[in-house]
Amino acid sequence: MPQESVEDERFHSPPAIAITMNSIPAPRYLAPFHPKEVPHFFTDILVVGGGLAGLRTALAIDPKCSVLVVAKDSVWQSNSAHAQGGIATVLSEHDSFEEHVADTLTAGGALCERQVVERIVREGPERIRELIRWGAHFDTSGDQLALGREGGHGRDRIAHALGDATGKEVMRAVIERAEKAANVQLWQNTFTIDLLTCDGVCRGAVVWNHRHGKTLIWAKETILCTGGTGQLYRETTNPDVATGDGLAMAYRAGAELRDMEFVQFHPTVLYIAGSSRHLITEAMRGEGAYLVDRSGHRFMPEYDQRAELAPRDVVSWAIVSQMERTRHPSVYLELNHLDPAVVRRRFPGIAAICEKFGIDITKDRIPVRPGAHYMMGGVTIDMDCRTTLPGLWAAGEVTASGLHGANRLASNSLLEALVHGVVAGEGASRAAAEVDDDFRAISLCNPRVAPTPENLDLIDIRNSLKSLMWRDVGVRRDAEGLTDAVENIDRWSSYVLADQFYDPGGWELQNMLCIAQLMIRSALERTETRGCHVRTDFPETDDAHWLRHITFRQEPEGRGTLP
Repeated sequence: MPQESVEDERFHSPPAIAITMNSIPAPRYLAPFHPKEVPHFFTDILVVGGGLAGLRTALAIDPKCSVLVVAKDSVWQSNSAHAQGGIATVLSEHDSFEEHVADTLTAGGALCERQVVERIVREGPERIRELIRWGAHFDTSGDQLALGREGGHGRDRIAHALGDATGKEVMRAVIERAEKAANVQLWQNTFTIDLLTCDGVCRGAVVWNHRHGKTLIWAKETILCTGGTGQLYRETTNPDVATGDGLAMAYRAGAELRDMEFVQFHPTVLYIAGSSRHLITEAMRGEGAYLVDRSGHRFMPEYDQRAELAPRDVVSWAIVSQMERTRHPSVYLELNHLDPAVVRRRFPGIAAICEKFGIDITKDRIPVRPGAHYMMGGVTIDMDCRTTLPGLWAAGEVTASGLHGANRLASNSLLEALVHGVVAGEGASRAAAEVDDDFRAISLCNPRVAPTPENLDLIDIRNSLKSLMWRDVGVRRDAEGLTDAVENIDRWSSYVLADQFYDPGGWELQNMLCIAQLMIRSALERTETRGCHVRTDFPETDDAHWLRHITFRQEPEGRGTLP
């Protein structure tokens, strides 16, 4: 059983109390390296991740500091660039900060940190104005920004761009600005294998790319902005890069992780058998689209009085339940009662995707089902975006910041990335200024281990993992399925984590197994239903016992032991 722990005041979230579970075994470093055999690179601040949080962080860093941004793929391959709906913020005289805060706290299942929520909500308008000054073109209605509504919001407050391609437009503006910043270097298509630590302090990272192989990057301060974990699931809205790498490397380095059971499933993902999954933005329901089952029955009012505009956890649960009732692999979005011209103007990207499959969104029903979308849990950070590991900061989806609690309110993610990107960048700048410029490499190495005698089919294990996570750790969970998942993950981990690989395919699988272990054990431990964590065997919310966080931390220089 987990043991009660005393929280650092910086991370305390009244009235929640953290409980710490024993560590999950994981190697300290995934890949072998030796300082005499690899190149070294020095920078004042290292930013790991090239999405909105990473680039906004880089732009907030003092121009006197040298900055290296390492992106796993192209900077266009991130959850930020794929975001459709928009950015939630208070921009109307009919709205208020207090209402946005209240909506966020309600969605979060009482695990949000009010101080964090209030700061992010109040800084939102300035971050939007800043993007506009940088050249981002948001949709307008007359001389005002056009504002939409999504599930869980009591007001129209979603600023959007290019109809349903907000992330693409925002990233365009931010990427262009980052490319012009004289103090910022950007390494794309570079995989970060692990954070480097010495004496309990983060000193940088070991990275890999096709051109140079491994490189040791030494930094005064390191900022983690690596996004989420959607690729652990068979059904997901996330791009291929979202394999939980940042969470796993932070855990191996000794940083605390929190709330790993809270994974948000987006209710509406385009479901065409055999095709890749595409997000169908919640803004469609905000514009008046209905959810209907295979017989055309509009079912959401039977599950929640807010109908299609209920929070995502409610809608996802309702869809899965309706699919079971009708014995059908999907439900459908219906827009044929709306003005076709408005629909096409508002959702041009989705219209184009659906047309590839012969679906006219103004006339035909769109087949949808839930998919893994966003990780509320992550690396624990304080109000300054510091993690529990000295020298390491974090921003964006990789964090458990206190904004989202047990369920993220729609379109608060890009808002968090923008606000905390500034906080992390400015904080790391101040910390780096206190470190002498003559900092040097440290004699760290990770020796090779004997290879396993049998070649592993990594693709088969990965596919099995994704299917297991979707089946047993998905929208609805119970003790039987979670216990079965623990046993399978532990068995795969026993031989996959013990091996050393030499390319991203192996490292990604090891990261996915590490994070899956934490997610499953957290989900098994939390014997209640809260937010997006739905236990069918414990269907009620239990504040008396579970108004608290579950945390994990591994000793940074060694292996842990199973609970």
